[in-house]
Amino acid sequence: MATDTSTYKLNHTMLRVKDPKETVKFYEFLGLKLVNKLEFPDNKFDLYFLAYDSPKAVSHGNHWTNREGIIELTHNYGTETDPSYKIANGNTEPHRGFGHVCISVDNIQAACKRLEDAGYKFHKKLTDGRMRHIAFVLDPNSYWVEIISQNPIEKTEGLTTTDLQTYRMNHTMIRVKDAEKSLKFYQDVLGMTLLRVNENKDNGFNLYFLGYPHGRPAPDASAPGISSVADREGLLELTWNYGTEKDENFSYHNGNAEPQGFGHICVSVDDLNAACARFEDLKVNWKKRLTDGRMKTVAFILDPDNYWVEVIQNEQIKSQPNW
Repeated sequence: MATDTSTYKLNHTMLRVKDPKETVKFYEFLGLKLVNKLEFPDNKFDLYFLAYDSPKAVSHGNHWTNREGIIELTHNYGTETDPSYKIANGNTEPHRGFGHVCISVDNIQAACKRLEDAGYKFHKKLTDGRMRHIAFVLDPNSYWVEIISQNPIEKTEGLTTTDLQTYRMNHTMIRVKDAEKSLKFYQDVLGMTLLRVNENKDNGFNLYFLGYPHGRPAPDASAPGISSVADREGLLELTWNYGTEKDENFSYHNGNAEPQGFGHICVSVDDLNAACARFEDLKVNWKKRLTDGRMKTVAFILDPDNYWVEVIQNEQIKSQPNW
């Protein structure tokens, strides 16, 4: 049975949260909608899946497994009343790894003012620092949510409205030790396309944006003046700081060792059994094969930095029970 990586989708990013009510409220304020909820009372946790689903959304009306750019919130019962429970947001030493999720908006000035007026805190406002075209708002767990613009910010200067129906859950950023190894994994194993490269030689880091083309021609990733990918959703951003690959003792925190926070990214595939057979042939490092444990509907493979990549069946392509 064959599997076609061009049909794969970067379905979701999982974040553990302390208080689901407050966190769902925040992401709904950003315009996302709860498109699925899975409850596991015997195991004492619930999963909340949020996505953009307005008539203007890219994946409006799709089955939740046939989408890109979903945020999955994992709530372990009791954390909301535990004063000692802390989330690792991936951006503080010595537990850096996961960086942020990113929302692209129609009017970044109005979007940021709306968030500020609602009382949400910022890690970086538009007016902070030299980079005046991006902002970082903090969700209730102190995860960073980057805000970028789908339009030149000069065109939205002075405009006071923002349309949540046009927002996109654009990308998820993770830091990687060795850019060459990570790019090979995400391209050759998971079938992603390199869409854009931002080189920041003066500051000693590069950014690589990958995604599934789904019929779109891939831009020249190294071309100057490359077209924006801000209108997309479900992209992966890899951040590589120069020199980390040369330090054999260097590693990033994958979010699943204590203290926990970010859990995984997830790819939905056309044929789960065939995809896992292909991964087996490619000799990937497994966290969980389909046949391991009681859950026979999900698998987890490990990327070169030991980040977890969940693999699930795209239900709109092929039906599978037990979801």
